[in-house]
Amino acid sequence: MPLGERGPWDKSESRYCGVETDFSDDVPHLISFNLALGGFDFIVAPLMDPSYRPSLVQKNESVSNVMPVAGSDLVLSPSQWSSHVVGKISSWIDLDSYDDTLRLDSETTLKQEIAWASHLSLQACLIPIPKGASCANYARCVNQILQGLSNMQLWLKIPLVHADDDPEEMKSDCWNDYWELWNSFRLLCEHHSQLYVVLDIPSSLPSENSIGRWFGESVKAVVLNTDCFLTNARGYPCLSRRHQKLISGFFNHSIQIVVSGKALHKLPGGSSGSADLHSNKNVDSVQKHPLRVYLDYVGYLYQKMDPLPEQERFELGYRDFLQSPLQPLMDNLEAQTYETFEKDTVKYLQYQRAVAKALIDRVPDDNASAVTMVLMVVGAGRGPLVRASLQAAEETGRRLKVYAVEKNPNAVVTLHSLVKLEGWENFVTIVSSDMRYWDAPEKADILVSELLGSFGDNELSPECLDGAQRFLKEDGISIPTSYTSFIQPITASKLYNDVKSHKDLVHFETAYVVKLHSVAKLAPSQPVFTFTHPAPSMEIDNRRYKKLNFEIPNDTGSVMVHGFAGYFNAILYQDVHLGIEPSTATPNMFSWFPIFFPLRKPICVQPGSALEVHFWRCVGSTKVWYEWCVASPCPSPVHNTNGRSYWVGL
Repeated sequence: MPLGERGPWDKSESRYCGVETDFSDDVPHLISFNLALGGFDFIVAPLMDPSYRPSLVQKNESVSNVMPVAGSDLVLSPSQWSSHVVGKISSWIDLDSYDDTLRLDSETTLKQEIAWASHLSLQACLIPIPKGASCANYARCVNQILQGLSNMQLWLKIPLVHADDDPEEMKSDCWNDYWELWNSFRLLCEHHSQLYVVLDIPSSLPSENSIGRWFGESVKAVVLNTDCFLTNARGYPCLSRRHQKLISGFFNHSIQIVVSGKALHKLPGGSSGSADLHSNKNVDSVQKHPLRVYLDYVGYLYQKMDPLPEQERFELGYRDFLQSPLQPLMDNLEAQTYETFEKDTVKYLQYQRAVAKALIDRVPDDNASAVTMVLMVVGAGRGPLVRASLQAAEETGRRLKVYAVEKNPNAVVTLHSLVKLEGWENFVTIVSSDMRYWDAPEKADILVSELLGSFGDNELSPECLDGAQRFLKEDGISIPTSYTSFIQPITASKLYNDVKSHKDLVHFETAYVVKLHSVAKLAPSQPVFTFTHPAPSMEIDNRRYKKLNFEIPNDTGSVMVHGFAGYFNAILYQDVHLGIEPSTATPNMFSWFPIFFPLRKPICVQPGSALEVHFWRCVGSTKVWYEWCVASPCPSPVHNTNGRSYWVGL
């Protein structure tokens, strides 16, 4: 069973824990011992006798040519094989060995074992870490196998260590940073979507930045060896605070735990924990599974995690799901879209605060009952900004005349119903028109809009408000008064593979709205484009260009940049702001997810190298689009030239 069901609202977040075992001819007994007795959810078990070598079978005629596998496929049902067993490929294989016999034996055995695992309908196989400085032949063979797999995943085991953390230990090692090994391997396998990484957790952890980059990689599981555990005052296993934080992070990213090694701690009831974790012999002499105390501790860590906030629960289904941005001028929003946005009470409270401050600034208390302010909501939708503005007027004791301007005729129907329902007929006028072409009967004191997109200007707020500012008084107030877009480089293997699966240029040159989750943010975000309203000059030019340089922290190690996360921060009025830029994000607001600009070919950045990025906002007669590229450490193509793949229609 899973580590725990943390309430009926959180069942989808249950996590699973497996155990690594040695080879056994009796797989049903192995499962019974580790799952029924031990309480684990699955086993990671060798499928073939480790003494088997194809070359020995060929030389010795007396040896049967039948592979010594772990029981026939009939010992378990297909569903049991699939749900309870992860295949563990023989650890002795070395496909890049200089010994031709070992290399050929390794290649034959790898293909035989994975073919057998596929026959058993296993969901995954754990393949061992490459042995030497080169992994080209190993990766070639794995890539060949991946081309023929339909459902099964291959998990490559990689140690979570970095040379800077323990230089003495790694002086003789051919890899200074095992991320480099993983990167070489997955590049040789063309970023195949069924190739995953399994991290082997050491007792001494690398830096936070070095660990952080893995959260953007295709990590499926982590191996937690018993020698990582400390001993508490009662003699039971526990983990350091850093390990606890790491395991909680893995839980949050749906990464499974695999316990491995010998039992080094006492068992409940005082039994010795010296039994071999992998062995299933003499089971009757052990009252409880020797690893159960480690499973219980992992379950304890899961249970004590804070429950997901309401906003996170709402967003669960959107995590790492690519969505096309809205086309607000070309398309009319549907009722369901309006309803989703209208549930974001935080956003409208911020607008209400901004309008209240603007009203107080425009009308002194002495004139509050004598002066009526003209406020125009441009892009009124189904009326939430109208309501927020009227509530601000009531709160401040100011008088307000409101024009609700909306181009969507379907939303206008709802606005008319709302005005009658709320009794707003005397101070709300509904205008069914595009704000850019409407001739206002009078000038406005305050102009209110919510035309912002995930990247600030990507839903054409500048163009719309430029067209509307002609009916704002010279000293009039625009809410928002300004907004700035931001970008930051990210590792996002899942998003990259999702874009890559379309096998065309268009999807790599499209910006997507996405709830970022399985990503690694590689450097702090930097501002890109800023727009201010009302525009200070009548000669308005909304084209923009920005060059940015990002520094990846040295202790991170090498990283792979799959693209850029985009955000915005908007000043509504004075000190009232809202936005999604991580360092200043408005808490508990869900109207906007970040935007993702992919790279056609990911860029590897070495420690100490600068990442030079160029972004353009281009404006034509009928559309607005973005172009982007990397100039250093190695140039990428300019993406989306002339808006050939992605644009926003005017």
